[in-house]
Amino acid sequence: MIEIAIVGKPNAGKSTFLKAATLADVKIASYPFTTIEPNIAVGYVTVDCVCKELNIQCGKCINGKRFIPIKLIDVAGLVPGAHEGRGLGNKFLDDLGKSQALIHVVDASGTTNEEGNFVKGYNPLNDIEFLENEIDEWFYGILKKALEKFLRSIQKGGKATKDELIDILTKQVTGLKINENMVKEALILFKENLNEKNLREFSSLLRKISKPIMIAANKMDIPSSEENYNKMKEKVKYIVPCSADLEVALRLAEKNGIIEYFPGEQKFFVKKEISEIQKRALERIEEFLKKWKSTGIQECLNKTVFELLDYIVVYPVENENRFSDKKGNILPDAFLLPKGSKPIDLAYAIHTEIGNNFICAIDARTKQRISNDQELKNNDIIKIVTR
Repeated sequence: MIEIAIVGKPNAGKSTFLKAATLADVKIASYPFTTIEPNIAVGYVTVDCVCKELNIQCGKCINGKRFIPIKLIDVAGLVPGAHEGRGLGNKFLDDLGKSQALIHVVDASGTTNEEGNFVKGYNPLNDIEFLENEIDEWFYGILKKALEKFLRSIQKGGKATKDELIDILTKQVTGLKINENMVKEALILFKENLNEKNLREFSSLLRKISKPIMIAANKMDIPSSEENYNKMKEKVKYIVPCSADLEVALRLAEKNGIIEYFPGEQKFFVKKEISEIQKRALERIEEFLKKWKSTGIQECLNKTVFELLDYIVVYPVENENRFSDKKGNILPDAFLLPKGSKPIDLAYAIHTEIGNNFICAIDARTKQRISNDQELKNNDIIKIVTR
């Protein structure tokens, strides 16, 4: 399962974001370091289910939308100096190391400073800069050990080959879910011989490749946020305006049967009589949705997986004629895979034993065998043939 870390300074709204995305029971409070141990919950990305295209009913989607699970981890708040152990820095960095991407929850209102304390007129662009710098410095400290090992090997008469450098770097960062291909890509883009003087620059490049960041411009329901959001949008490619507070309110109202609401939608419908206070609260949320099209929480998850990470959805089946498993369940599963994945990658994603016994794959639409080297496409329906 894809793992995404929710990061940011204290009081930016990380735990509220997690609750909004999952309805997990997490501690939410307006003081620094509410989160000490990471909160882990399952969220979902949403896609148009392929059953609509096939004109069949799978029974696995809701209103034609397929919900695909992802793991979300809300880690301790980050403050400047975290890479040196300040605040809960070491804990924070260890927790985010296992993730494929980061959602940086930024307080777009400018009402909290870099320490998470309440102020007025703070520039949230500072948060984006200092968080990236902290992770870059963390990467630098890890990669410095690998480079020193490589240079010692040369001094002892070892071969200064690029392959040896790649091997040493990869082994050093394996625990951060950074693979050899990511290291190779970073070295190719770097276009310089790696040394002690340019290691920080390389560390930043590898961080961008291995831990891409989506900015969740939170607290957009506060008036001061819009101006700050427009400034951030000019500087950042991947950014989504959102309000975790309003999404939590909608999710809870839906859970309690007050409204009919689908995550990520622009509208909701009141199902029963409500008090005047509830009515005013829902009117305020309705105004927000008209302006911003959604609360942004679901959009943030979807864009992180499908734009930032560039993943595709593939549906494995056992019966290619009925698009079902052996029990007759139609399109029982939907898997998220990196773009460029091959049939063998899908086989291992389903189960290690299936990967170990993989023979070939069949396109369930055409009923034709596909090449083992063929890259899978979004919404492919695939039967894996095993020994």
